Amino acid sequence: MIKVAVVGVNKIGLRHCEAYRQNQDAKIVAVCDLLPERASSAAVQYGAKAYTDVRKLLENEEIDIVSIATAGPENGGHHFEPTMLAIKAGKNVLVEKPLSNTIEEAREMVAVARQHKARLACNLNHRFVPAAYKGKELIQNGVLGQILFANMKLTIKNPSETGPWIHLRALHPHSIDVIRYFAGDIKRVQTFMTKAPGRSIWSTASINLEFTSGAVGHLTGSYDMSNFHPIEYCEVAGDKGRFVIENIYDNFTFYPHNSNEQLVIRNPVLGNSINFLDTFKNRLNEFVKQVKEGVPADKITGSGEDALAAQEVIEAAIRSQMTNGAVVEVPNTVE
Repeated sequence: MIKVAVVGVNKIGLRHCEAYRQNQDAKIVAVCDLLPERASSAAVQYGAKAYTDVRKLLENEEIDIVSIATAGPENGGHHFEPTMLAIKAGKNVLVEKPLSNTIEEAREMVAVARQHKARLACNLNHRFVPAAYKGKELIQNGVLGQILFANMKLTIKNPSETGPWIHLRALHPHSIDVIRYFAGDIKRVQTFMTKAPGRSIWSTASINLEFTSGAVGHLTGSYDMSNFHPIEYCEVAGDKGRFVIENIYDNFTFYPHNSNEQLVIRNPVLGNSINFLDTFKNRLNEFVKQVKEGVPADKITGSGEDALAAQEVIEAAIRSQMTNGAVVEVPNTVE
């Protein structure tokens, strides 16, 4: 049985707890939150012990996995300290995205995990769906041929104004990870951003992408759209065919170039359908499985290194915006 502790048990942390509770190979033994009443409530709900101090939790409990679901500035400002403590304590760690709201801390987290040979994962849950698995399968089997372009759109309604770059740092670890999952590392970016009426932050962005493979692409992102309509669109094309994924998991369509037939896979309304909460369960289940099977730290799916690579792209995009849309090289700090 994989023993789990969840640090930060507000909305996202409770989603972690629920996913672990439904996993037959995992058991939540401890929860931690700075607010005693929140920790106590989650402890009662999930049959765990409550803590308000991560250090004491790590000292007192036998833990295999620590899930970090704390919040902070730009949704990642409070990830660094508990993650570093858990890594140095020899634990397997899964962190919410982004790894941190500062690239320096994200780099240090990955570097220290590598030094300790610790399994460090990130909740990049948008890739953990059947539609993404199918797209990856077609690419790996050569059905698309050589990748030529990869386009992505992720748009939601979020009124948060807690920092000028929160839209990029808090939302687009998902977008960039999905793009990288299909098309590989990104070499250069060029960014243009705008502010919707009444916004003080850069709330909508257009980012041109060049991949190390020579493929090209584009990301459109916004905090100014509706949550009542499809939020995500992904299109990947090669010289033999292309596929489109609509709304993360709703529809997958493959268009071969040499045929008028299509492969269409839809998320059924009835039966074995999935919803957004299932993406959390899929992602956390995969980490539990890999920990149980002893998968090496450098083979973890949706790893801290994947999250760092996405964050490097985001920071390069921010630098491009700050330099009037200049083309910016993305540093490779993962290898």
